[in-house]
Amino acid sequence: MNRNDVVDELFRMRDPSYAVFQAKLIPTVAADRIIGVRTPDIRRFSKVLYRDKAAECFLRSLPHRYFEENQLHSFLISQERDFEACIKEVEAFLPFVDNWATCDQLLPNAFQREPEKLLPYIRQWIRADHTYTVRFGIGMLMQHFLDGRFRMEYADMAAGIRSEEYYVNMMIAWYFATALAKQYDSILPFLEEKRLSDWTHNKTIQKCLESYRITNEQKAYLRTLKVRKTGIEQN
Repeated sequence: MNRNDVVDELFRMRDPSYAVFQAKLIPTVAADRIIGVRTPDIRRFSKVLYRDKAAECFLRSLPHRYFEENQLHSFLISQERDFEACIKEVEAFLPFVDNWATCDQLLPNAFQREPEKLLPYIRQWIRADHTYTVRFGIGMLMQHFLDGRFRMEYADMAAGIRSEEYYVNMMIAWYFATALAKQYDSILPFLEEKRLSDWTHNKTIQKCLESYRITNEQKAYLRTLKVRKTGIEQN
């Protein structure tokens, strides 16, 4: 199955009204690049391609035109079980990721199996110039290194990122809100000492206040840490 066959199949699954809905959620992707295929359908299609070994040609067809092609690409990579093969595909794909949804749905199984091999790559990704490469790196730090593998140096890595990009700063806030839910005592000083940018600091607190994993007592204290003047807010 070549790239044109894949696109034809995606168009057969399209829902025009869903395309309109998707376009509102993903403003970095032009509306004419959104076919309108629901995520479960793309995921099922990716499993068919992966089982039939029909993915290789498609994975070599970067850059893709359509959002759903990028989604499919993410799901195909995520099924790869060999770490070295997977990291090669991830590194080839990341420069072409152009939206938060594709970035956040790139969740390789191979990384779950051998997370210790990830750290050198995470250190590179969070220093990249590309918005979604940085976001992906933070996401991998959050997914794999906030539980038993947690170390303060990893939180320091996330806190050290400075960016003007909304989708990077949102992921930093997501990281620290999740970290507070899992490592509250270790992470709290990052807010008490105001080690994040004002906007990210306040967004972290907002996410904590919305979280069921943060206790009411913790929420009450976090409210007192909110920075009152943040300058120009991001949209």
